[in-house]
Amino acid sequence: MINFNGTIVSEDANILTQNRAFLYGDAVFETVKIVNNKILFLEDHYFRLMSSMRVVRMEIPMNFTMEYLEEQILSLVAKNQVLNSSRARITVYRNDGGYYLPQNNSVSFLIHSIALENTLYSIEKKQYEVDLYKDFYITKQLLSSIKTTNKIINITGSIFANENGLDNCLLLNDSKNVVEALQGNIFMLLGSKLVTPPVSEGCLNGVMRKQILSLAKKLGNLEVVEEVISPFDLQKADELFITNVIKGIQPITQYRKKAFSTNVSVELLAKLNEMISTI
Repeated sequence: MINFNGTIVSEDANILTQNRAFLYGDAVFETVKIVNNKILFLEDHYFRLMSSMRVVRMEIPMNFTMEYLEEQILSLVAKNQVLNSSRARITVYRNDGGYYLPQNNSVSFLIHSIALENTLYSIEKKQYEVDLYKDFYITKQLLSSIKTTNKIINITGSIFANENGLDNCLLLNDSKNVVEALQGNIFMLLGSKLVTPPVSEGCLNGVMRKQILSLAKKLGNLEVVEEVISPFDLQKADELFITNVIKGIQPITQYRKKAFSTNVSVELLAKLNEMISTI
């Protein structure tokens, strides 16, 4: 028997007592966008998921091919009737057994999906203000670059942003450099130089980050680099924007007393939508 919200119930009634994702954050995940019955950037998501599973020493089942996971995701969104535009999350967790030391490294997975309003990317909010979140820091290590279910910094940072009337916060690593935003990677424009932190700084190895780096290099008028960004650099920037696979690009219009233009982010968003239309 267990006590669940003040009621004594059978232990079988609550599977969370044995779920390692719940008990220890022993899980990795990918969030994908589906447009017109196609998973955007499927290959990048698949290989990042496989890499994440290897990093945390999970066994990869023989049937975990890219085609298999694609079929599992698309069959769910078809059942939910959200094939036109939706987001889906696949969470892979280590199976029950053990405490900190698992009894085995076999895995199970869970997929859920919800509808999205638009197929193409758009800038949802014209005014977007951010500040630094300094209560906790991201460590410069490999685990920081993958998507695990341990996102307590992002959660407490989101609460901080909400309490202070901010749209987002920028996270710092243990060297006090800017790493990423709460919900995506950060890009900074200085003149004709577009900068994003290298993965070695502790930022997420984002799928949309990869796409934007590629698109920006094709513009021809930008020097695109992966370099350390300090908080002092933000005040000198001409543009700042956030990227993730669900929203695409979100320009930042204000950081403290500094206001930013959005020209390059809007141009990149148009190029991103052109690319999506051909997929």
